[in-house]
Amino acid sequence: MNRLLSELPEAFVSHTAISRDVSRAVKTGRLRKLASRLYTRNLDDAPEDIVKRNLWGIVAGYFPGALVADRTALEADPAGDGSVCLVSERGRTTELPGVVLRPRRGHGPIASDTPFVSGLYLSSRARAYLENMRPSRARSGRVPRTLTRAEVEEHLDRLIRISGEDAANRLRDEARALAAGLDMEAEAAHLQTLIGTLLGTRQSRLDSRVGRFRGLGRAYDPDRLELLHRLQQSLRDRPPSDRPAPRRAAPGPVTLAFFEAYFSNFVEGTEFLVDEAVRIVFEGEIPRHRRADARDVVGTWRLVSDREEMCRTPEDSEGFLDLLRERHGTILVGRPEMLPGQFKETRNRAGQTMFVAPELVLGTLEQGFALYRSLESPFERAAYMMFLVSEVHPFADGNGRVARVMMNAELVVGGEERIVIPTVFRDDYLAALRALSRTQRPEPLIRVLDYAQRWAIAVDWTSIPETQRELEACNAFLDSDEAEAEGKRLRMPR
Repeated sequence: MNRLLSELPEAFVSHTAISRDVSRAVKTGRLRKLASRLYTRNLDDAPEDIVKRNLWGIVAGYFPGALVADRTALEADPAGDGSVCLVSERGRTTELPGVVLRPRRGHGPIASDTPFVSGLYLSSRARAYLENMRPSRARSGRVPRTLTRAEVEEHLDRLIRISGEDAANRLRDEARALAAGLDMEAEAAHLQTLIGTLLGTRQSRLDSRVGRFRGLGRAYDPDRLELLHRLQQSLRDRPPSDRPAPRRAAPGPVTLAFFEAYFSNFVEGTEFLVDEAVRIVFEGEIPRHRRADARDVVGTWRLVSDREEMCRTPEDSEGFLDLLRERHGTILVGRPEMLPGQFKETRNRAGQTMFVAPELVLGTLEQGFALYRSLESPFERAAYMMFLVSEVHPFADGNGRVARVMMNAELVVGGEERIVIPTVFRDDYLAALRALSRTQRPEPLIRVLDYAQRWAIAVDWTSIPETQRELEACNAFLDSDEAEAEGKRLRMPR
């Protein structure tokens, strides 16, 4: 029996050949019973956790060779109530800790279905969509076996966003080819109409929010909208800060605007020495071998140094889109190949982050702007606006600079100090953006921007030479990697 126990998985379904040995092991405390015929060698962990990590082996123990079907085939996981939907010629509903196995009779696995774990099968994508086009009712407090129409629309929208319209058309054709053999011709017809409506070639009712906007030609990225909603909620829950911008005598405002433009370009890899940037901005000296880079600095400077320009914030989504394009056109005027003032035509990425697809830019910006309007304080609006533009990445290039201009315009209008990201703080800033983009954590970004604003208000921003010396004492110009190697960080001015 010891050998038998060691060869068994953590959780298993007992059968005739081992039932006597299993019974003895339970009596002697070497096995634990979790449900009818279900046992485990794990005597400590919660039953729900054990079932979850051994799920498909357990399913195969109760329903050998079954087809994972209906809503489970599309969701690839138990439903919210633990339902796992199957097609099997034998067996009945089986309740386990945290999970309920729900078999039904029907067409078993066919050639297009996929071999799955432990001898199970998984409905092909086309079959799964056909199955979920068949309405079902919730019974005995359980979720319906199939998804709602709105949920199917959301899955199709995700397919189109990730794989493109061709993938949706292939799905339609594959489903049509399977329909007759599964007696699902009506479901195939409904699926064809739904896909056509989402692609704008047909007209029918759409139940989901994301589907309706796609049908109107304003498709958006709901995953990005979820990130934006998380940031919006965190900002609203944050105690408000009040950092009025000091009244600075000349040339203080010019000095602050110069270094704001200088550092904003440095963050994006457009690197000049301070003296070089002074000659570019104030003397019009454009280096022959770096004309485009120099014009990026000048374009950014023109925006952030113009008080009237920085007092413009959007009142509606149309004004927001126009303001974005206008400011981008000013910054990228020296790079016609980057389509200054025009939204991107191809998808862009930074490292592992893939930004919003071109066809979803307008819709995502509009949906994001609706959340922006719910924020009250200048800091809340500034942080949110910066992330909205940065995360959508609506342009081929220059997105970070535009995002920070939009951010600081919110602060200027609110009478608060600007946020400046010095070179040494670049990696902290970018890591905070990634934390929200990749792990849905808004707190690091809020902390980074809060610190950068507190730092900016503590700097004197007198003349450029005096400020340069003060910034050097703060480690502001250090490369992030070099600073980390030397154990140095951005210091608050004394």
